[in-house]
Amino acid sequence: MEQDGGERVEPLIAAPLEQTEMPFAIVNGEKYTELPKDLYIPPEALEVILEAFEGPLDLLLYLIKRQNLDILQINVAAITHQYMEYIELMKAMQWELAAEYLLMAAMLAEIKSRMLLPRQEEEDIPEDDPRAELIRRLQEYERFKLAAEDIDQLPRSGRDTFVAEIETPRRGADKPQPTVSIQELLIALAAVLRRAEMMESHHVSFEVLSTRERMSQILEHLQGRTFVPFADLFQASEERNGVIVTFLAILELMKEALIDIVQSQPLGPIHIKPRTQ
Repeated sequence: MEQDGGERVEPLIAAPLEQTEMPFAIVNGEKYTELPKDLYIPPEALEVILEAFEGPLDLLLYLIKRQNLDILQINVAAITHQYMEYIELMKAMQWELAAEYLLMAAMLAEIKSRMLLPRQEEEDIPEDDPRAELIRRLQEYERFKLAAEDIDQLPRSGRDTFVAEIETPRRGADKPQPTVSIQELLIALAAVLRRAEMMESHHVSFEVLSTRERMSQILEHLQGRTFVPFADLFQASEERNGVIVTFLAILELMKEALIDIVQSQPLGPIHIKPRTQ
């Protein structure tokens, strides 16, 4: 069916009800079970119950737009009252939808009031049909509703698509180790030197000690071990020269980031551990 201007109008079909069918609207006593194809009604649509119409407010506006229902038959005051009840039901749920229906109800009231105003026959300029603005706004409203539907169908992060995440096992918080100061390191060296002096004796031959060789010996000593006490790396039998070479080897290993020097607590015993990559 076409209206003036060639606009295609989807007919609203009134079908006889079966026992399992429920009407979605009643217009002038006729029950309707099939929606027009060019009309979208939200799931939470405002249902109005009037003498000439019972059903979603979206359908009421649709029928007025298609001139299938005379607006003068509509009790706008009843719509307003039912809208206020609808607001109470929609609290904390669909405020945007409620605001749209408030605009619709206001437009209906304005159009009906303009239709009821007496017209002067002597006016030369014909007054615009007050329903034209409603039709224009309804068309715009339908465009936005369809656009919102299209946007809602797009994939949404957290609803349709999910970012892959790898949950790493949580480890116990590592207790920060106190920093070993150079002063504490020298104190530990002095203690080792005192032990070496106690073992000092005279030798006929002079043994050449290599720092590089001692570095290799320390790394071999650390293999497979988590911590080694600082004092255990020194041999008292090597006397003062051996202690100095070992200490220099430890400093060189620190410089090359091959070992770490740690303490379990401030001013506690100093330990050496291999550097983990």
